[in-house]
Amino acid sequence: MTTAGLAQSADGNVQTAQACDPNYAGACVPIASDVDCAGGSGNGPAYVRGPVRVVGRDIYKLDRDGDGIACE
Repeated sequence: MTTAGLAQSADGNVQTAQACDPNYAGACVPIASDVDCAGGSGNGPAYVRGPVRVVGRDIYKLDRDGDGIACE
C-alpha cells in the first residue's frame, strides 16, 4: 500500500512528512539521517511503505535489487 505524503516514525506512528526526498516518487520518503522500508529489518529512525520509485540517487539504499523500485 502506498501512502503518499505520509511517513512512519520509529515508534510506529504515521506522521505527515514535512519534507520528501526528491530522489524518490510514489510515496513520501522523508529526509532523515536514515530511512528504511517499513516491515523490513532496518532500524530507522524513519520508515517508508513501498513500493517507491527511485528517480534519482538511492541515497538510503532502499532498492536492494537495483530495478528502480524500492521497498517492494
